[in-house]
Amino acid sequence: MSLLSDKTAALQKEIRRLLSENNAVMLAHNYQRDEIQEIADLGGDSLALSMEAAKTKAEVIVFCGVHFMAESAAILSPEKTVILPRMDAGCPMADMITADKLREKKRELGPEVPIVTYVNSSAEVKAESDICCTSANAVSVVNSLPADRVLMTPDMNLAKWTQRHTNKKVDYWKGFCPTHHMLKAEAVRKMKEAHPDAKLAAHPECAPEVLDLADHVCSTSGMYIYAKKEKSRKFIIATEAGILYRLRLENPEKEFILASEDMLCPNMKVTTIEDVYEALLDMKNVIRVPEDIRVRAKGALDRMLAVPRDNA
Repeated sequence: MSLLSDKTAALQKEIRRLLSENNAVMLAHNYQRDEIQEIADLGGDSLALSMEAAKTKAEVIVFCGVHFMAESAAILSPEKTVILPRMDAGCPMADMITADKLREKKRELGPEVPIVTYVNSSAEVKAESDICCTSANAVSVVNSLPADRVLMTPDMNLAKWTQRHTNKKVDYWKGFCPTHHMLKAEAVRKMKEAHPDAKLAAHPECAPEVLDLADHVCSTSGMYIYAKKEKSRKFIIATEAGILYRLRLENPEKEFILASEDMLCPNMKVTTIEDVYEALLDMKNVIRVPEDIRVRAKGALDRMLAVPRDNA
């Protein structure tokens, strides 16, 4: 065993000890580093993690993800202490919209156009929205609204995908996830040609021309389900590299190939095992959401949760 792996194993052990001592639960998003996912109490999509953590008796939530995810945990669990191991772990897409800009757009559109906001957004933006959505339930959320026209923020690719599956008019904010948006159809076609026996699973944050090439379009949680159910033994995965850890763990007999080796989110990878240990040791980097914003943001999430779920 290398010195690096010795150190990592020791830190993992210490983190588990500190979690127990502090009555804490550790959450790891699907895109986190392998060694972080390996010791987390819960792994998965951002909102699902926050919802599961809210059900626990833990007093502390350590969220290994990015800032808006820890905010979601704080929105749903105001009585718990929420720690983000790296305060500089942000989301470029979430930063492409602000509450001020959204309020300006709402004045332009008028109250008859509801605002549907992807959970990959700040608490302040959620608070200005009528309802939230995830990549798995966006179509159901839009179809549940009585209006014939909606504005989806901040991800234009998710909005364009939703438009394909609804008769409503879907306007969109011109935001995007750089990691997914940078994936080009040409690169995907070359990968498919190199692996003609592989199924392509793509995240709806990818550009429309990439989704056109996919055998299945779904959220990260949907990819885990698809990989288990699909008979193919080889898959090309069009989302962030971190998802490969659990895909390979749960399907050791199957092969998973990234659609592009460039699909690494620097914001998701900024958190290290050392950061988790130090944040938990010092109980630092506590995320707080002002109560007036929290209540309104939770309202948008609650309205989403009342919509029947997709079978994604």
